Amino acid sequence: MLRCTLPLVPALILAFAPVVAQAQLCEGQSAAIAADGRAFGHLPYGDAPETELVTLPSEYSVGNPCVVRADALPDLLRLFEAARGDPAVMGELKALSCQRSIARQRTVFCRGSDTAADRAISVAPPGYSEHATGYALDFAVRPRNGCPDAEACMAATPAAKWLRLNAPRFGFEQSFPGGNKQNVKWEPWHWRWVGVTAAAPGAAKARFVFARARKLYPADPVIDPVVVRVVPPPPKLILRLPVIDVKRRR
Repeated sequence: MLRCTLPLVPALILAFAPVVAQAQLCEGQSAAIAADGRAFGHLPYGDAPETELVTLPSEYSVGNPCVVRADALPDLLRLFEAARGDPAVMGELKALSCQRSIARQRTVFCRGSDTAADRAISVAPPGYSEHATGYALDFAVRPRNGCPDAEACMAATPAAKWLRLNAPRFGFEQSFPGGNKQNVKWEPWHWRWVGVTAAAPGAAKARFVFARARKLYPADPVIDPVVVRVVPPPPKLILRLPVIDVKRRR
């Protein structure tokens, strides 16, 4: 006869308890996935198909080659050319970090000895970065003038101010503004392409990829804001029945 080593009720509870989904991050580390699919506040994104990626000319980037979706490239080139010709920039805008595959994002995220939760404040976990889509990139300013790349001090530079005023003209919006409801670190250097209008070539696909982010956590500046309409409930139907005098019917 088989003997049960656990009381029956606790054993049944363990057997039928809901499984908490986990996002695999670094070696030996994982994160619980929230009910809305987020990990440490970041929304999930898949890798961009390699067939849709192109490389930005090296004169416009610093560090590693900048790879983006082909649909975003024309607007990105126009943005760089406009910035080059505008003395208000007082320097040069460059592409610092563009498309990063989920595998590449894992190497970026898993650097250092901080906990995964601490790193997620400034770096999205693998599988949860807008960079994987090929539509997002980080800008850098040259010369640095004492401000390191990807730091909040960039917001005070003339180049960053130029971006805020002009990037939407080229289809780019700032994903993580200060005080964003997503509770992601303010990133004045991080912008995503969604097209100048919904009818622009490739814009519909980009806007589909970022549909949840744009609805729940609006960018600033934003292009064609997603309008959330609250539909009021239908009016209650009150059925009034005639009162029947039973005595009179007799």
